[in-house]
Amino acid sequence: MDTSIATSSAPTAVDTLFHRLRGDIICGQIAAGSKINEAELSRQYKVGRSTVREALARLVSACLVSRKANAGARVIELSLHGLLEIYHVREALEGMACRLAAQNMSAHEIAELQQLLEEHMQNSELQEGRAYYQKEGDLDFHYRLVKGSANRELIHLLCDELYAKVRMYRYQFGMVSPRASDAFTEHRHIVQAIVDRDGEMAEMLMRRHIRASRINVERQMDSGLDASLKALS
Repeated sequence: MDTSIATSSAPTAVDTLFHRLRGDIICGQIAAGSKINEAELSRQYKVGRSTVREALARLVSACLVSRKANAGARVIELSLHGLLEIYHVREALEGMACRLAAQNMSAHEIAELQQLLEEHMQNSELQEGRAYYQKEGDLDFHYRLVKGSANRELIHLLCDELYAKVRMYRYQFGMVSPRASDAFTEHRHIVQAIVDRDGEMAEMLMRRHIRASRINVERQMDSGLDASLKALS
């Protein structure tokens, strides 16, 4: 479930612009911290100013753009402190999502989750322990688990808001992960807890999984490798 996507079958001009701008922000084509100029966006993307304003309002709601009085709109800035805050929030919310997923996911959904991991395992970078990069949406393990929680508020907070920031960090600071193999194994253990319908275990394992990634980032900070941030898994 992605509530940022229009429910109608045909996307509107605002829908299309929102997703284009969102993608350009996430990949860094529109730089973090840069000021947003509505007139310039209107010319660049060949849409009306009202369409730009509505798309920007959605980006503000998605926490990718901020507005301040007398200062206009800016793309959010990335910082190590902000990244660590995201990890703390993810640890709590994704742990809860796993507990609910163990209760609410159907046998078919669990089987699809297991199949997803099998597909991930075919990736050569993961097999070599170099990286564990997942595509957006239903191809992402964490996204699938949160959807499986069947809790609309959790889905909105994580899938519609927080995960866009996570992908922004990954794109702009690197995706090579020394934890690739460990992260994949941890995913397998989480799924087994869900198969067993053990919500308490699933929550504990997910919290440990997120915490391990955060600790990895902190270690890199302590060792002076701040700029690379090659611990995002």
